[in-house]
Amino acid sequence: MISPFTNQETDRLNKLIEESKKGTTDFIREYISKHNASKYQEGVDYYFKKNDIMKRNIYAYDAEGNKHIDMDATNNKAASGWHKLLVDQKVSYLTGEPVTLNSEDDDDATDSINEVLGHKFNDMLPTLVKNASNKGVEWLHPYVDEQGNFDYIIIPAQEGIPIYENTKRNDLIGFIRKYKLDLDEEIEKVELWDAETVTYYEYVNGQLYPDYSFGDEHVQSHFYYKNDGYGWGSVPFVAFDNNDERVSDLTFTKDYIDIYDNLFADTANTLEDIQQILYEIRGYEGTSASEALANIKRYKVVLVDGEKSGVDMKQGEMPMSSMDSYLDRLSKNLYTFGGGVDFDTDKFGNSPSGVALQFLFSNLDMRASVAERKFTRAIQEFLWFVCEYLSIAENKEIDYKEITITFNKTIVSNQLEKVTMAQQSMGIVSKETLLENHPFVTDVEAEKQQLEDEQEQYVMLDDEGEEDEQETTPSD
Repeated sequence: MISPFTNQETDRLNKLIEESKKGTTDFIREYISKHNASKYQEGVDYYFKKNDIMKRNIYAYDAEGNKHIDMDATNNKAASGWHKLLVDQKVSYLTGEPVTLNSEDDDDATDSINEVLGHKFNDMLPTLVKNASNKGVEWLHPYVDEQGNFDYIIIPAQEGIPIYENTKRNDLIGFIRKYKLDLDEEIEKVELWDAETVTYYEYVNGQLYPDYSFGDEHVQSHFYYKNDGYGWGSVPFVAFDNNDERVSDLTFTKDYIDIYDNLFADTANTLEDIQQILYEIRGYEGTSASEALANIKRYKVVLVDGEKSGVDMKQGEMPMSSMDSYLDRLSKNLYTFGGGVDFDTDKFGNSPSGVALQFLFSNLDMRASVAERKFTRAIQEFLWFVCEYLSIAENKEIDYKEITITFNKTIVSNQLEKVTMAQQSMGIVSKETLLENHPFVTDVEAEKQQLEDEQEQYVMLDDEGEEDEQETTPSD
C-alpha cells in the first residue's frame, strides 16, 4: 500500500512501540492518562438538555449561619434547548442535502466511489457534523469487513487518542482507541494502530495485557482480503474537526445559555411563589426571621405585632416587561454569538427578497463555512482509503485528489424571484445553468432527460398530425 508518511516516521513510531513493550506499555498508559474524555461530554449534555441548571440547588442559612440546601424552596429546573437549536440549524444547513462527489474527467470513478460508499455516507455526515459541533472533533474509521467489503464507522472522540508526529497535528502516526464492549464491564479494550498493524490489549486496573480474542496473535494486519493481510500504509482514522481549535460550539454560547436558564428558572420560581396569597395576621407577637420564613413557606401566614387584630391578604407583583426585555436581549446575543438564524424576526416582512434572505443566513453561513472547509479536507483524506480499496478489490486506479466535494447548503429562498430571474436570463446563459439554479429542479441530469423525452413526443405528435392531414386532403 502507498503510504503518505516517510519510512523514517513509521520506524520512529515502531521504535517507540517496541520501547513501550519493554516498559510494560508505559507509552500507551501515558497517553491514556493524559486523555481527558470528559471534556467532550459537556456539549453532548447541553445538546440533550442536561444543562447546568438541572444540577442547581437553592441554599439557606440556619440561625447559626450554617449553609444548607433549602428543601422547601421553589426550585424550577427548566433547561433551555438553545445549544440543540443552534447545532441543528448548522447540521441542516450544511448537510440537509446530500454532498456531491464528482470527477469531471472520469464518470466511472465517480460511480465506483459512490457505489462503495452507498447511501450510508450521506446519512452519516449529519451525525458527524452534530458530534463535531458538540465535541470539537469526531473520528471516522474506514475498514474492510470479513466479507472483503469496504465499510466505515464513527469512533466517538471520547474513545480516540491520536498520536501526531508534531504539535501542529499534521501527521497522524498512531491512534489509540480505548472503549468498553459493555458499559457495565470493568475490563476495557485498547487498540494501538499504526500505519500497518493494530495491536490489541485489555485494560484492567490500570494495567495492559495482550488480548488474543482476535486471533492467535494480538498484533494483526489492518484487514484481510482473500486471505492476505494488508496494511493501509496510513493510520485508518480521519479527524472531522469542528474548527481549528477543535472546540465545541458550546464554548461560545455556554455563558449566555446559563444566564438564560437561571433567569428563566428564577422567574418561574418567583411567579409560582407570588401567585399564592399570603395572610398577614395582626395582633400576635412577631416571630424570628427563621420562624417567619418557615410560616410563609409552609402555611402562607405571617404573624406580626399590632394593637389592632385582623387579617389582611397580600400578593406580590413582578416586573414582567423587564424580564421579557432581558430574555429577548439574551436571545439576540445567542443567535449572534452562536451563529444562528432568528426566524421570528419581523425585519424582512412576509416575503423577503433573495438579498434579505442571504443577509438573514449570513451568520449561520459564516459558522458553517468553517466546518465545511474542515470537513472537505477530512472527506478527501477519507477518499484516499476508498481509492486504495478500489485498487485492490477492483484493480482501479483513481486519484482521490481529482474528486470534487460539494456541500449543497440548504437555504430558504424566494422562489418567485428565482423563477423570474431564470425567465429573464433565457438566451443569456446556458440552459444547463438555468436548470441548476431553478428552484423546482433537484436533479439536473434527470430534468434534461425528461425535457428530451418530452421534445421527442412533441415531434412524434407533430409528424402524426401532418400524416393525418395529408390523408384527409381530397385529391384533384
